[in-house]
Amino acid sequence: MRQSEQAFSYWWNTSGPWVEEPNVRRSGTSGVQRVIHNDTTVYVKRQTGHLFRSLRYPLGRPTALREGQALSKLLQLGVNAPQPIYYGAQKLEGVWHGVLVTKDLNGFQDMDTWYEQGARIRLTQGEHDKVLEKLATLLSRMHLGRWQHGCMRSKHIFIKVQDTSGGPEFELALLDLEKSHGRATSLRAARHDIPQLRRHSHWSEPEWQFFLGHYEKRLGRRIAAQPRYS
Repeated sequence: MRQSEQAFSYWWNTSGPWVEEPNVRRSGTSGVQRVIHNDTTVYVKRQTGHLFRSLRYPLGRPTALREGQALSKLLQLGVNAPQPIYYGAQKLEGVWHGVLVTKDLNGFQDMDTWYEQGARIRLTQGEHDKVLEKLATLLSRMHLGRWQHGCMRSKHIFIKVQDTSGGPEFELALLDLEKSHGRATSLRAARHDIPQLRRHSHWSEPEWQFFLGHYEKRLGRRIAAQPRYS
C-alpha cells in the first residue's frame, strides 16, 4: 500500500465522539469527530460523495480537498485558521471519500455564542471596537491575498479572549472554508464576502460602519459603489 493510501486509511478509520453528526449535504454525507492523536486533540472530517463542481471539475471533486487547500492558503497569508494535518480523497467503489484533519483551536469559540454569553455586557465600547478592528485586519489580509471565504457569517468567525493587566486581548480565526477559493482580484473577493457578512451578523449600524471604515482603509479602497449594506 502506498504511503498516501496508508495515511488515508489511517485517518478514515480513526474514531471519537461526534462534534458534528453525519448529515446529508451536496448529495453526500459529512460529519466531524474529535480524535486524540499522539496525546493531542484533532478534528477529523469524513465525507462520502460530498462534492463541489466547477469549470475545472465538472464531474465533482471532494470538498475536503478544497477546504484543506483553503486552510493551507490562509495560513500562508497570515490569516488565523485551523492548521491542517492531513487532507486527502480516494474513490472507493465509484464513490468519492474525503478526509480533512485539523488541529484543535484551543480556547476559541464562535462569535455568535460569544455574544450570546454576554460579551457586550462585559466589554467597554473601546474593547469591543478592538474586536472589530481585529476582524477588519483579518478579512482584509485574506482579500488582499485574492482569497474568498465563500460563506462569510459571524458564526464562522471564532474568537479567543485572554485577560491581561492591560485589559482583554483578542485573537480571531476563520472556520468552515468548504466554499473558499481564490479570486482574480481582491475586490471580487471583498464584494462577495463583505455583503454576505453584513446579512449574517448581528452588529448595529454604527458598529458595522466602524468595522467597514477600518476594513476599507486596510484594503486601500471602497468596495461598494452601491448603497450601504442592509
